[in-house]
Amino acid sequence: MVNILDKAIAAVSPIAGYRRATARAALSILNNGTGYGNYGASHTSRAMRSWHVGGGSSKEDIEDNLDTLRKRSRDAYMGIPLAAGALKTLRTNVVGSGLVPTPQVDADYLHLTEEQADQLQAQITREFNLWADSTACDASGMDNFWRMQTLAFTSFLMNGDAFAAVQYRERPNWPYALQLRLIEADQVCSPGRSDRLAPCKVGGEDVFQIVQGVETNEAGEIIAYWVANRHPLEYDNPVPLAWNRVEAHDPATGAPNILCITQRERAGQRRGVPILAPVLPTLKQMGRYTEAELAAAIVSSSATLFIQRDAETNQAPFGEEPQDKAADPNTPPDELAINLGPAAVFDLAPGEKANLIDPKHPTTTYDGFMSAMSNQVATGIEVPSEVLYKKFSSNYSASRGSLNEFWRTCGVMRDSFADDFCQPTYEKWFAEAVARGRINAPGFFDDPAIAKAYTGCIWNGPARTNLDAKKEIEAAILRMDKGISTAEQETAQMTGGSWRANMRQRKSEMEKIKEVGCDGQTQFQDDPEDDK
Repeated sequence: MVNILDKAIAAVSPIAGYRRATARAALSILNNGTGYGNYGASHTSRAMRSWHVGGGSSKEDIEDNLDTLRKRSRDAYMGIPLAAGALKTLRTNVVGSGLVPTPQVDADYLHLTEEQADQLQAQITREFNLWADSTACDASGMDNFWRMQTLAFTSFLMNGDAFAAVQYRERPNWPYALQLRLIEADQVCSPGRSDRLAPCKVGGEDVFQIVQGVETNEAGEIIAYWVANRHPLEYDNPVPLAWNRVEAHDPATGAPNILCITQRERAGQRRGVPILAPVLPTLKQMGRYTEAELAAAIVSSSATLFIQRDAETNQAPFGEEPQDKAADPNTPPDELAINLGPAAVFDLAPGEKANLIDPKHPTTTYDGFMSAMSNQVATGIEVPSEVLYKKFSSNYSASRGSLNEFWRTCGVMRDSFADDFCQPTYEKWFAEAVARGRINAPGFFDDPAIAKAYTGCIWNGPARTNLDAKKEIEAAILRMDKGISTAEQETAQMTGGSWRANMRQRKSEMEKIKEVGCDGQTQFQDDPEDDK
């Protein structure tokens, strides 16, 4: 704290007062140089003295920069192959052609026999597929539920979050009214493109803050989303930009009106960050470097020969057809231009010398440099470089280790996506199916515990990549024998299917086999070459 003497000196001589204050601050830093003050928090070490960080809350660090991050992330996806490959690799392996539900009714709690539970689960699967297989579930009428998942997940990766509005629309000759309308992240934004930081009243309710279109009350609870009537970056649309306030939950049932697909990094964070955000600088520089290398390679391959003649002649060089277009005023200028090209030959005027353009490109470290940078990008997005490049050149153990780490990442992202998008949609559909009498679920609307028992579900996605199917199957059998895993879990991991559905299908197949008199056994002989 500044004492009386410091104040007096500053009043008489501001420069002397400033020097005293600076010296006092420096002395305070030196005196406090303990613990992290000597290392990561040091202000005096050469490595750290130029590392100045202002810091801020999740709003200042994240939400205030989202517009730029989204634009750059989308630009990287559209123009940098490595960025596009990273997002598509995650999309293909996390969601693929869509996560498929396997109903898991709590038979014990609902007092159902195993046979009754199986029948109910089969009926639920049939009814849900009826809704999900049709484009009627999409408010735009373009995609079914499976393709909507792929689009929603890709949008989440690219923009940091994605939204889906839950709405109902009756259609002739169709049993369900439930529809989802996907909303791109930019469309959920604050009214007037500015945040309301002071408490105010909206619809008679206290609003504490609106950050990037997310409205919260004083307790920090999300109570509404502000959705623009069109994309804010759509400049040629004559429709004036306006906002609709959509309550986050139905006040009567508490069910969500807006599904938000996101993964938070910090407490208090309201909007998601594009997955490419930490590696955008590296990706952009890699893209520029690749373009430069490609341009240099093209120039190097375009050796051009200039030929000098002692006397004027009308003959074309090396027997090429003469093109007397210069005299024609209608000839486009680009046809008269001399450009570098493979095996290009130009005729020169008398007296000029012939020179061979032989550009050199000394850089030979492109592969090594790009590989090192790609490893950093892969680490930042949790996708092993072997998976990112689809190149498994290491041994079996190393490749399998990379795949296992990748599938950990896929598992986390798949569970999060299922919780944010798939399961809420499934519960919305189930409630409508029960209300319309298409599924018999006594007590569903009476007790949330009963509703949860009916809507238990596992969402299975693309199967794991098997480098050696035989070894993977043997390991799966061993896990089941030791009680480490179940047949349902192993089937979902290895094929993405359902063990129960497989058993029903196998039962039907075995009956058909008996009808035609086959034993159903296929004999294989070991090939000695396989052991080499």
